[in-house]
Amino acid sequence: MNKQLLEYRMPAEWEPQKSVWLIWPYNQKDWPGLFNKIPEVYAKIIFELSKNQIVNLLINKNADKKKIKKYLLNYDCKIFRIKFHIIKSDRVWIRDSGPIFLIRKKNKKKIILNFSFNGWSKYKNYKNDNKINNFISKKLNLKEIIPKIEKSGKFKNIVMEGGAFDVNGQGSVILTKECLLSKVQERNFNFKKKDYEKIFSKYLNIKNFIWLNKGIIGDDTHGHVDDIARFVSKNTIMTAFEKNKNDKNFKSLKKNFEILKKSRNENGNKFNIIKIPMPPPIYINKIRTPASYLNFFITNRSVLLPVFKVKGERKVINLFKKNFKNKKIVPIDCKELIWGFGAIHCMTQQEPKL
Repeated sequence: MNKQLLEYRMPAEWEPQKSVWLIWPYNQKDWPGLFNKIPEVYAKIIFELSKNQIVNLLINKNADKKKIKKYLLNYDCKIFRIKFHIIKSDRVWIRDSGPIFLIRKKNKKKIILNFSFNGWSKYKNYKNDNKINNFISKKLNLKEIIPKIEKSGKFKNIVMEGGAFDVNGQGSVILTKECLLSKVQERNFNFKKKDYEKIFSKYLNIKNFIWLNKGIIGDDTHGHVDDIARFVSKNTIMTAFEKNKNDKNFKSLKKNFEILKKSRNENGNKFNIIKIPMPPPIYINKIRTPASYLNFFITNRSVLLPVFKVKGERKVINLFKKNFKNKKIVPIDCKELIWGFGAIHCMTQQEPKL
């Protein structure tokens, strides 16, 4: 146990939030042929967020502020709840490049874990995004801790993305072997399961590990968990499920479901597992996208749910209503956003309230 981090924890997403952090979209190459549709999706999401919460929005330069503010006003966003911050970025996916906030209730302390970000070991343009955590820690005047591990007598900074793990705020975490243990897009050279468990135990006080096998087809992160399985309460997990036996996701999602059914929480009790149907495959330019209803974001008063305007979504919306009785379910059309291989959870990062 790291004494410096004793009693600190990463709160679950449904716990009270002080604000939500986002990055304004600039990278046209992330949505080839569809980029002109993306600012509108962002505006609609920011409209929903700004109804009740502070939105911290990162923009590339001060000269953009007036134009973006005017654009957001056209969508009735509550500008008085939006704070603009000037820092250059490479991509919008702040869930992965942004900070992990930890809190300690005892003495009302909040700190930032600044994991390294390397573009999912796939893209070369990530250096601006890797500066975001340090920028936010200074902006908020929060202590920043850089997670490291000793290997062969040397300390190495750890690469980790927020979309690679999901916590219940009580000591349990869900991860995937495909993302963290594969040689494909290997984030941390030669890391084993025990290395990752040591990191999560040391820096996030995690004591219960649920290792799923694979993510979904089309995911350029190579297996992020926030497309396939999410905690929705401390003892309830929603998991993506494919009923079409001919679909490429069928076997891996079935196996993940079986693992979850056998899993236990930090107290040794079974979880309540809820199956969420997958949408039919969504192709853009003959490329399959990682469309999933699991890439939702929980706010203080609502759940922003990605939808893709396909059959069967009413059933999915009703499942969410049933399991989030105290929150409003807000479907957001993500059929264009998903062309960037991410959705609402990927583009948001919550800052917890003390």
